[in-house]
Amino acid sequence: MEHSKIFFKNRALGYVSNHIPLITRYITRRKDNLIITCVGDTFLTYSCTHFTLLNVSKTHPGEITCLAGDPYHTFTACGKEIYAWRRGGELRHTYKGHDYTVHILLPFGLCLVSIDENNIVKLWNINTEELITELDFSDKHFKITTIIHPNTYINKILLGSEQGQLQLWNLRVLKLIYTFKGWNTPVTALEQAPAIDVAAIGLRDGRIILHNLKLDETLFELVQDWGCVISISFRTDEHPIMATGSLEGHIVFWNLEQRKVESQLLKAHSKGVTGLKYLPNEPLLVSSSSDNSIKLWIFDLADGAGRLLRIREGHSEPPNIVRFYGDEGNNILTAGSDSSLRMFSTITEMLNRSFGRASFNRKAAKKRGRLIEDPLLMPPITNFAIESTREKEWDNIAATHSGLGTVTTWSSNKTKMGEHKLILEKFKSNRNIIATCVCITKCGDFVVIGYNSGHVERFNIQSGIHRASYGTNKGAHQGPVKGVMVDLLNQTVITAGRDAFIKFWRFKPKAGDTEPVTKVILDEPVEWLRYHNDSSLIAVALEDFTIILVDIDTKRIVRRFEGHQARLTDACFNPDSRWLVTASMDCTIRIWDIPSSNLIDIFRVPEACTSLSFSPTGEFLATIHVCNLGIYLWSNRTLYSHISLKGVNKDDPIPTIGLPGSIIEVTDINEDELTEPELDYVSPAQLQENLITMSGLPHSRWQNLLNIDIIKKKNKPKEPPKASESAPFFLPTIPSLELKFDLSGVKDTEVNKKLIIHPELQNLTLFAKSLLSMKDSEFEEVVKKLKNMNPSFIDFEIQSLSADERTSNTLLLQFMKMIYHMIEKKMDFELAQAYLAVFLKCHGTTITEDETLRNYLDTLQEIQSKSWFVLRDKLFHNLSVVQALKKM
Repeated sequence: MEHSKIFFKNRALGYVSNHIPLITRYITRRKDNLIITCVGDTFLTYSCTHFTLLNVSKTHPGEITCLAGDPYHTFTACGKEIYAWRRGGELRHTYKGHDYTVHILLPFGLCLVSIDENNIVKLWNINTEELITELDFSDKHFKITTIIHPNTYINKILLGSEQGQLQLWNLRVLKLIYTFKGWNTPVTALEQAPAIDVAAIGLRDGRIILHNLKLDETLFELVQDWGCVISISFRTDEHPIMATGSLEGHIVFWNLEQRKVESQLLKAHSKGVTGLKYLPNEPLLVSSSSDNSIKLWIFDLADGAGRLLRIREGHSEPPNIVRFYGDEGNNILTAGSDSSLRMFSTITEMLNRSFGRASFNRKAAKKRGRLIEDPLLMPPITNFAIESTREKEWDNIAATHSGLGTVTTWSSNKTKMGEHKLILEKFKSNRNIIATCVCITKCGDFVVIGYNSGHVERFNIQSGIHRASYGTNKGAHQGPVKGVMVDLLNQTVITAGRDAFIKFWRFKPKAGDTEPVTKVILDEPVEWLRYHNDSSLIAVALEDFTIILVDIDTKRIVRRFEGHQARLTDACFNPDSRWLVTASMDCTIRIWDIPSSNLIDIFRVPEACTSLSFSPTGEFLATIHVCNLGIYLWSNRTLYSHISLKGVNKDDPIPTIGLPGSIIEVTDINEDELTEPELDYVSPAQLQENLITMSGLPHSRWQNLLNIDIIKKKNKPKEPPKASESAPFFLPTIPSLELKFDLSGVKDTEVNKKLIIHPELQNLTLFAKSLLSMKDSEFEEVVKKLKNMNPSFIDFEIQSLSADERTSNTLLLQFMKMIYHMIEKKMDFELAQAYLAVFLKCHGTTITEDETLRNYLDTLQEIQSKSWFVLRDKLFHNLSVVQALKKM
């Protein structure tokens, strides 16, 4: 399954390279060298000009096992299949025939050589995809580890083995030309030297052999102090330099004329240098490593040594925490187990930035270089807090470290580590005190830190000076402090501890103030605390795998969510605080709807999610996972399609979704899947018996009933329309100088519009007839008829109740019973009041003159008062709550 109910796979950030060696290709048309690395099931193409990412390939069925390239194609192997690509992502050829995983590829003119893990060599025609020939080698006698094509050796390849021997084969006639005895050590690297007939052979014991293949003679031998040689490259710009890489991450440069070390790049990478390539005829070297980085080195110094020119890197160890930075949701801040702090852009990888690695003495560490085992390097970052309010003025990030009581500060504006190390003097000598949680106030001036000893301290982040302590000398909690936060107005500090207490402290404690203002007792110890700046809710994770929501205004638990089966790792709110997204070590991610307390979405991931964050714009959910170096983005489907947010049934199977790849996922989705079927909710006429229900009709249908006569009078024209005078067909004229007609004979045709109808001929209206036929408890149909009328008709019907003298009193009593029925049922309350007001206005005198109507009026008044008291109490209660909230 590619998506859950709410989230769809988008892409992965932070991947640059892995253990597969990089390859370079020179594109004549572009006049540029391309660098190709692979990350999982895709390969990335970079330009050497600015190290820009040009292309991300399509997804392979599995992990890429090796890379190769020629001027026209990029070749990749995935399992038993081989693919040829053009222009970075256009699949041209597929080669099938291996029974085992392919791990070595070599383009060989118009042919392609491939070797699988069963030591079988196959030769393919690149254009026709035809298998030309096949060679089978014995693992015991000659297990192939490396392969090259020696320059000027037509149709010949040189194979290196784990047994230490070398073999030269002619693939055209399938004949073994020569066997080199070797050096009784596995061959780990082979590279053609600029000189003809000479090859560099790297061995597992650290030796580099410069060997003449034509004479089978060793020219000279070099020894690398750093152990196994895993990569070799020669400089081709008339400088006799050879570069070799080691498993320790060092790069050694050898002067081949003097046969000695020219220079070294110690810890060029934090892990083994698997890929080394000098660019043709340029003083540039590209290196790659499994530490998730590629680097471009330039050799322009006076002593010939190299310096770092360009770099693309991600975390070399899995990140621990991820948070979106800023209000636009374009940047993601992460901290990894490699002690580094990084910022990744969701727009383009060109905007990715590194803050460096945490160091006890940043200036001294900068002089000493990038040594991983440097004693100045601080332990991994376990948690951090960010605030962008004063980012241009001083440090705005505070981070805690594993096993340290020191909190470091960082600047997002300067993208580097700050100068302050926040720790009390009395804590410096006690190595058992560890900072467990941290928070920066909304104003950006203060840092509040919680410790495993139970202490809670406040520092000024600009100066690093200690400002306040909370609680007694023994601490604010009995046991570790697991969460801390400050409200938006710097009035209250909220702390949560392993002692199962949530405590509320004054931000500025008074002298001798050692007790909290309020505290909430929980059933289980607290794991961590998460909050949302724009709401008054905080999420608290408990050790029994449940998560609760606490309202900091009322200081009460308002929600409890249960369902996770393992330790909770992280949680976050969506921008409008309606959802809570939680992650657990049970490999599930759950989305809870806070207003309804329902679980509205759940999905399972291959590796447990350790941290997550919701974009401020609601567009993405960012997650990091166990043993993964990348940051994974998930698209919020509710932004572009209608999604049913009804609760998830506990018995439904949990969908398993793979992690996003480096390329944006584009999958055809059936429109029926986006619009999930849901039953139409029909609200009942009455929610509860003790509530009063309004009709929901527009105000214009009932609000102006009392003033309908005034409205009619205002709308009445000032003068009635006059009928035009009718003239005879032949108009006589009056003799005079001017033409005048004689209208003396024209009669007035105006008809008297006032009709007199005999009382015996008067009829009741349809509404009055329906009202007469209704029994005491069956007035629903009559009420429906009234609700469908406009105000003028309603006024007319009510006034017409006394038009017929014979049925006048009966109709008036029936109408009063209808009003009684509406008030008793607590339905259409405002309509009943409007109808009753018009009724009393029109027929008040008649009611007082009749004893039966007058007695029933008392009954009507009693039920009216009872209903009004219920409504009045509800209104007063709500007004009191609103006034109390305004004063807080």
